Amino acid sequence: MILPPRQPVRLRADWLVPVASPPVPDGAVLIGADGRIAAVGPAASVPLPPGVATLDFGSAALMPGLVNAHTHLELTGLAGRVVETDFSRWIRGVRELKAGLDADWFAQAARRGVADAFAAGITTVLDTGDSGAVLPALVELGGAGVVYQEVFGPDPSQCAGSIAALEERLDQLAPIATEQVRLGVSPHAPYTVSGPLYRETAALARRRGLPWAVHLAESEAETALVTTHRGPFAEAWAGRGIPPLERHDDSGPEARRSPVAWLDAHGVLGPATLCIHVVRADDADLALLAARGAAVAHCPVSNLRHGHGSARPAAMLAAGIRVGLGTDSVISVDRLDLFAEMRAARSLLGTTAAAVLALATRDGARVAGLPGRSGTLEPGVWADVVALDLPAGGDQPVEERIVAAGPAAVRATFASGRPVYRGSQAP
Repeated sequence: MILPPRQPVRLRADWLVPVASPPVPDGAVLIGADGRIAAVGPAASVPLPPGVATLDFGSAALMPGLVNAHTHLELTGLAGRVVETDFSRWIRGVRELKAGLDADWFAQAARRGVADAFAAGITTVLDTGDSGAVLPALVELGGAGVVYQEVFGPDPSQCAGSIAALEERLDQLAPIATEQVRLGVSPHAPYTVSGPLYRETAALARRRGLPWAVHLAESEAETALVTTHRGPFAEAWAGRGIPPLERHDDSGPEARRSPVAWLDAHGVLGPATLCIHVVRADDADLALLAARGAAVAHCPVSNLRHGHGSARPAAMLAAGIRVGLGTDSVISVDRLDLFAEMRAARSLLGTTAAAVLALATRDGARVAGLPGRSGTLEPGVWADVVALDLPAGGDQPVEERIVAAGPAAVRATFASGRPVYRGSQAP
């Protein structure tokens, strides 16, 4: 599929919510032919060049496209297919389900996932998966973000083979990546990746200049595996003859104080690292993440759905950690609803609607390594714009009404200036 050429267009609505600056009543955005925002502000001050159409969304709000800091779009269509409540068995169920699917299935699922994201007001995703299907789907359909190619191998003896397979996949995907859709790597999690494989993957990512993501400190079973080599993951490893972590290398017992500290001992944490979930992290762990400059994808609905408990986003932000909001996969949460994630995060943070809206837009762009390029409505940034119907709210601030909304309220989505979703009520 060849994307249609961009056309300049002027958008107007009763509210403009730039995120980078206070809301503006009766606002407008002028999108240039290059797909970037040419002008933004009160409608009376935003020009209408000759020959440029205006789309008037009436009582809606114009806001930045949402940034989903953690997705698995290759799993689109599998909601409800794995219902196991024990997390370690749930993980195995997902792996077994994926093993029965072919490349064409994943390609179709990825395209549908990107379309579902657009319909939910999401224009940028930080996606992890091993099928290789999401990066070309994002490029084809005009989305943006980082696609992290997963690598697995809990037994140190698998390290060389896993790295070779990862390099082969990266060589296939690298020519497809663009300025707006970046390639990364993802050594999956401490219960699926050995110490040597973590070291080698981090070294590979540094050589290639790629960001990386890791599921980290998510569950009690993961912590038990890393700290004491007990629990369901440890039992599964023993059943497969996989040696415990202290025998993976010479990092020593100090490296096993927590999953966060163990990964740091293997050179995984740094400014290019996205740590997903981070539910079971104490103050020392958060201080370590902050010192390394790592970012966190906070997925409050998924965390609760799996019974992991709640992360500590307030402590993360207080420590200076970059935090974005993610939905996780539809197997975990049924649908891509960042509005629900904003409400869940707000209940943990005890903060304003404006602050959680920033987490899902501007701050998500910082987590993605895209500050100044998306996540706000400002001149010069890519024109990722959502027109959102506002719930009735009386005198409530417009951000309150946005956070109270949901995907069904999205009237139109523009990604890098192109219309990628229009609801039935869109002009």
